[in-house]
Amino acid sequence: MVPRLGPLKLKPQIFCGDEPAIGPGKADLLDAIDREGSISAAGRALGMSYRRTWLLVDSMNRCWAERLVETTPGGGQGSGARVTPFGHQVLTAYRALETTLLAAADSSEFKALTTLLREHPLPTA
Repeated sequence: MVPRLGPLKLKPQIFCGDEPAIGPGKADLLDAIDREGSISAAGRALGMSYRRTWLLVDSMNRCWAERLVETTPGGGQGSGARVTPFGHQVLTAYRALETTLLAAADSSEFKALTTLLREHPLPTA
């Protein structure tokens, strides 16, 4: 869930070269994998295709110094996916960053800017 403070929506993304290493969607996917114990079940829970979830996991695992998600194939007992301890470390740091940015957004500059907003947009012409 992307943090929101009134009209401000924060979506921090950390890049590895030109590839997003983590952002709100990948963080939500890590949470879902941790909860579901499966990449495909996490994708279903988030309304993502099987292919999309696997591509996101592959991207995260390629971008960080260590793997964020480990899989055990087989379909039987003990198979599935888990967020690694390093993955938990990255996820915790990312969620802390979101919280810090949201707290920083509660500034006089932000408040001054929001006073200039309409409550609702004008109708399209």
